[in-house]
Amino acid sequence: MLIFAMLLGLIMYSTPALANPACAVCTVGVVAGLSVARKLGVDDGVVAVWSGALLALIGYWTILWFDKKHWNFAFRNPILMALSLAIIAGVYIKDLTYTPKPILIFYMDPFLFCTLLGAAILIYSSVFYQWMKAKNGGHAHFPFEKVVLPIVALALASWAVDYLQVSQPAPESASQITTSIPADGSDIYDFGQ
Repeated sequence: MLIFAMLLGLIMYSTPALANPACAVCTVGVVAGLSVARKLGVDDGVVAVWSGALLALIGYWTILWFDKKHWNFAFRNPILMALSLAIIAGVYIKDLTYTPKPILIFYMDPFLFCTLLGAAILIYSSVFYQWMKAKNGGHAHFPFEKVVLPIVALALASWAVDYLQVSQPAPESASQITTSIPADGSDIYDFGQ
């Protein structure tokens, strides 16, 4: 059995590695980051925003790697980006339960919403930077503008998610909503009568 395991390891070591957009290391990193952030008291929504940005970056790196290998096929970039964002499913396997609630016009889990928000912010801040650079004659307005724009956008989104308490659980039923009805059953509206 040991010889078989060594032979299998040697074969695996000698073959070239293929890209795996759903890497286990990234999943473990997001789960570990969520656990550490919870212990520090950071809101899950804030962690999700930054996790979504990280997963979008992994998608970009995978696309660049496919470009380098000249692997082109229909809908390649959206498929690779969707696969990289699908890594977030690892968090739901171990640490979270999918519990949808109304958020703006969506009905979805707050952690997933914030993850997609972080990914969208990273993607669109990159597009916005390219547009600004093109308007400025192909030059950045200031050093490290390409880095500053997404960081500031993600920081603002993190603040908004924390301020609006997007990831706080919604009441499960109407009985959990607190009201100020007096215990004696009297009318709560006193119009001076």
